[in-house]
Amino acid sequence: MSEAPILEETDRTTGRDALRKNIQAAIALAGAVRSTLGPKGLDKLLVDDEGRSMVTNDGITVLESAKVEHPIAHMLISASATQDQTVRDGTTTTVLLAAEWLQNAWHLVVQGVHPATIARGYRIAEQFCRDAMPELCVEASKEQILAATKTSLAGKLHTQMQSVIANCAVTAAETIAMGSKGKIVADPTRVKVVTRNGPTIDESNLITGLALSKKRAHRDMPSTLGAGSILLVDGGLELRSMSTDVKLNVTSTEVLQSFRDAEHERLLKQVEKLSELGINVLACREGIDDAMHSHLVKAGIQSFRRVAKSDLELLARGCGALLVPSIHQARENDVGVFIKSYCERWGDSEQWILEADEGGATFVATGSTETVVSEVERCFADALGVACKLMESPKLVPGGGATYIALARRLRRFAETVPGREQLAIEAFADGLETVPRVLAENAGMDPIDTLLQIVSLQSTQNDDSIGLNVITRVPENMIECEVVEPSRVLEQAISGACEASVAVLRIDDVLWARQEISVPEDVQASLDGTAPDRR
Repeated sequence: MSEAPILEETDRTTGRDALRKNIQAAIALAGAVRSTLGPKGLDKLLVDDEGRSMVTNDGITVLESAKVEHPIAHMLISASATQDQTVRDGTTTTVLLAAEWLQNAWHLVVQGVHPATIARGYRIAEQFCRDAMPELCVEASKEQILAATKTSLAGKLHTQMQSVIANCAVTAAETIAMGSKGKIVADPTRVKVVTRNGPTIDESNLITGLALSKKRAHRDMPSTLGAGSILLVDGGLELRSMSTDVKLNVTSTEVLQSFRDAEHERLLKQVEKLSELGINVLACREGIDDAMHSHLVKAGIQSFRRVAKSDLELLARGCGALLVPSIHQARENDVGVFIKSYCERWGDSEQWILEADEGGATFVATGSTETVVSEVERCFADALGVACKLMESPKLVPGGGATYIALARRLRRFAETVPGREQLAIEAFADGLETVPRVLAENAGMDPIDTLLQIVSLQSTQNDDSIGLNVITRVPENMIECEVVEPSRVLEQAISGACEASVAVLRIDDVLWARQEISVPEDVQASLDGTAPDRR
């Protein structure tokens, strides 16, 4: 029976032609970020629909900012986004590996190897790389964690700024690292980022504690406090409003005054409760009545109002406090503790800084323009993510493409032991791994083939898997001695994510596109019909 009546409104591409077009889309996407890889990578100028521009060489930023319609391109962008969310680095590498493996797979398909066979070979090669990775890892020292964090910033900003951001990221990761069930956990969400336009990027710094853009409710309140207690309220200390529409007939001014006195007495009781609980700092999500300022000053309570819910949650985690709906519902167990609370003026804004045992940290990103500040903020987020992962799992591998070449060498020897056509796929997988050192050399203005062969020869003759390309000196060197290292989890996730994406593409042999009728936008049609409103 014919399929035409069912699929008459669908454009269909099948078999080898569908695979070819999907692979072309993947290669085109990789070409958009290929030149950004490595310390010598170039930047991209991104311009949105409203004319706003951004200069960056962060792979995932480029990919997510681009308007891409092809579903295969979306699949690779998703793999790159997962890489960014998981380990905060290696986003460009993921796309390059997937595209290279798909291109190598196409050469095998042309020779008669079935895509399913290639997919099986790729799975075998991926598992081999996972098993071989521990042999290439080294335990990271504190100095090497800093070096790996700096390596993750290669090609972003200038060298001096890379050191500043890397140092701030490692210090922040050490500040928020905590032991949990025998493991170290470093949650990067406990680090707050504050941006300032005007100062140079060299003035970016890290503050121990949380800095909030808030000023005291009254200037007579204490500006600096030592160790004390804090209460966080998901409400306020202000006059209540009617919860429903109610009409009151007031027959005399005394009746109205009695309402005011009752409300005032209610607020006073809440201030008295704060004193009973020994509260030194009060932070409310809503307002604080002006009439209560003098009473809070008399009680020596430093108060802040209109604090964002997200900031209150950060304070609660750092001070060991519980967010309470209102003051009269507060109990002793809800109160948190802090080490120091003080206020500072940064330029034209007041800042409240609170230090606690687990209070996290605040990174102040500065720059001469908003574009520069945004780039500093993105770079710190990447560096912090890498530093936190290294605190949790301090395993490093040599950078400069050394680990990829070492894995490729092992894979080729392993492929000789695999019977069947999967052997060809494993060799294609090994070739794909070498795309990383080739692109590094290419972006540094060096011959990619000669450089790759030279590194392979040195690794083999010296039996040293740490030899990679130092793009600064432009010669192969021991990457660990040069302090060019990266977290092993970055490589593991990149290889895994790229393999998953490439295998998923290889398993597609039929693409069906729903035909879309040509339509005229509503405003244009209304103008043609003469029904558009007169805007003159």
